[in-house]
Amino acid sequence: MGALVEATALHKSFGPIVAVDGISLSVGKGEVLGFLGPNGAGKSTTMKMITGFLEPDSGSSKICGFDVETEPLAAKSRLGYLPEGAPLYAEMTPKSFLNFIAEIRGIERKARAAKIGAAVERTGLEGVLNQRIETLSKGYKRRVGFAQAILHDPAVLIMDEPTDGLDPNQKHHVRELIKEMAAEKAIVVSTHILEEVEAVCTRAVIISHGRIVADGTAEELLRRAPNHGAVAIRVPTKTEKTVIAALSGHKAIARVETVRSDNGHVDLRAIPSNGVAIVTDVASLLHEKGITVSELFVERGKLDDVFREVTIEPEGANHA
Repeated sequence: MGALVEATALHKSFGPIVAVDGISLSVGKGEVLGFLGPNGAGKSTTMKMITGFLEPDSGSSKICGFDVETEPLAAKSRLGYLPEGAPLYAEMTPKSFLNFIAEIRGIERKARAAKIGAAVERTGLEGVLNQRIETLSKGYKRRVGFAQAILHDPAVLIMDEPTDGLDPNQKHHVRELIKEMAAEKAIVVSTHILEEVEAVCTRAVIISHGRIVADGTAEELLRRAPNHGAVAIRVPTKTEKTVIAALSGHKAIARVETVRSDNGHVDLRAIPSNGVAIVTDVASLLHEKGITVSELFVERGKLDDVFREVTIEPEGANHA
């Protein structure tokens, strides 16, 4: 089997508002796809259509080769879904809720205890199993939602903001759990936390105004950042002009910027041409000129910068 998740030309409008405008993507076994975009970009709407929660205006989705609209039971039996703000039955306990989900999922009675026990252990719910859900913290409620999504050990796991409401330790636990499960599943994680992409995702898709504007590994996206691969240099202020002149003449260096000046030193940034590595050239040129360097390092791009660059909203856009 090829891709475990396939979405083809998905469209969805709400009146005059175009929420999703022709999104296609595929996710294979072993992939963790980070699904990113600003608020209102169409992330949740796309995920609802992929999971069959919402019917598209046009386009189709498949889970493990089964069409979500025409073969819903076969598709959804292989899917674990954690929607944003997953609704729970407040009067139930996590134990009774997971039993209820196991029954709905068709898990045989003799296998339920083991399945529930595994989900509870993975999500750290042991201490609150018999406590009413309405009394739980937001973080624990999120864990209950996570537990129901993985209860039947699905081949595909789709999660909308899985670490929402969790403290740093809980976020780390969830990220480690996602990485642990990734080898045997296709996982889609919608998030606005960009550090999550670098922490757990093998690939990221950024959408804006209902369309895909970037698709690649975290490293590939980082290369699109304006300062990725630039060399930061700190030298005595008196040598600033000499350094700029020496570096500006090199064909691999597009330009040299002055970042700031303080306490008798100046911070410069050498920007590479065409993304080539220039740190060796910079170091050699400075050495040849006998220039004392206080600091020299290669800058790494930031996903925040790439995200902003590809999701700038054009004036007059009529989108959700």
